[in-house]
Amino acid sequence: MDTRVGTGKERAVNGHGETGGFCTTCVFGLQFVPHGIDRSLLDELQLVMRHVGPFRRGAVVFRAGEPLRALYAVRSGVLKTVYAGSAGREYIAGFHLPGEMVGLAAIHAGRFPCDAVAVDTAYLCRFEFRSLTALTARAPAMQEQLLRLLSRDIGSAILLAGDHSADERVAAFLIRLGRRFAARGCSASEFRLPMGRRDIANHLGLAPETVSRAFGRLQQQGWIRVRERSVSLLRADELLRLAGALLPA
Repeated sequence: MDTRVGTGKERAVNGHGETGGFCTTCVFGLQFVPHGIDRSLLDELQLVMRHVGPFRRGAVVFRAGEPLRALYAVRSGVLKTVYAGSAGREYIAGFHLPGEMVGLAAIHAGRFPCDAVAVDTAYLCRFEFRSLTALTARAPAMQEQLLRLLSRDIGSAILLAGDHSADERVAAFLIRLGRRFAARGCSASEFRLPMGRRDIANHLGLAPETVSRAFGRLQQQGWIRVRERSVSLLRADELLRLAGALLPA
């Protein structure tokens, strides 16, 4: 059953972001406005953007194999990108927070290689791809930023590959998540996990019970404190040391 919300019924959403300018969490507002992109181009960019949602938990924004017609930026809530694996198994490639782009991996082949699913209630900005491409062709700085965002997604996947312990993977996950929250003006050391342990385990290539034990060991060492989904990074220095090569320089 397709649980998509808003497909074919996209609409502007009032009360979530600014109608006369970019949302405070918008990836384009965060990345382009400070770099002095011509205001007229930014105005044109807003014309190819629509606010869509809500996408309730479990709702599908796009499915693997669908043609690329739009890219998305998360306004609020969280999405996960899910790839089909062998024997019917699924792999969560990443989680996308407010201000982050979703769908960039479809640019090469022109089709989405994965599903995008709401982790909790999400509101998005939808950018019509052909119009966005035509616009960025006139603004090299915009095009360059899209490439940076794409390379960051690829780099994140590479960092999770290789032979690393569960504690190393969990420490790196928490540090990176904290950094992403900090980039949006939130605390890097006190935050709520929007996703459950099962999804975290899938993303890290571990069993759920292994992730739970890793959280327990880090808490016993006094490096983190966990209360349900609320996490405090008490010793970020130790977590950084443990994460080692899993974190970018």
